[in-house]
Amino acid sequence: MVGSRVHTLSSCLMLVCILLSSSYAEAALSCGTVIGKLTPCLNYLRMGGAVPPACCTGVQGLNAVAKTTPDRQTACGCMKSAAAGISGLQLPFAASLPGKCGVNIPYKISPTTDCTTVK
Repeated sequence: MVGSRVHTLSSCLMLVCILLSSSYAEAALSCGTVIGKLTPCLNYLRMGGAVPPACCTGVQGLNAVAKTTPDRQTACGCMKSAAAGISGLQLPFAASLPGKCGVNIPYKISPTTDCTTVK
């Protein structure tokens, strides 16, 4: 039952992100890609604990494909939009995730981040 809820949530988030990605038309990165790479992180983002290896693989992969300013802005916007729809999301866990996976991103993961200023 939990697996189907996560799958349903992931599907809904992907749809929302695809719809929102039209505002980031210059980016080659899609919200579907962002969500797909971060889906293995959902349990950590809700409950903390050890970060699953698949989560860090996704975070590192996302960092590797988000090389341009439009791609980084898209990733930021997609994460913010997706986070708003995840019940139980713990913002401190989300903010700590890049560092725990050995990734340095040029902005803070927060609902207050202005993604248009991400370079």
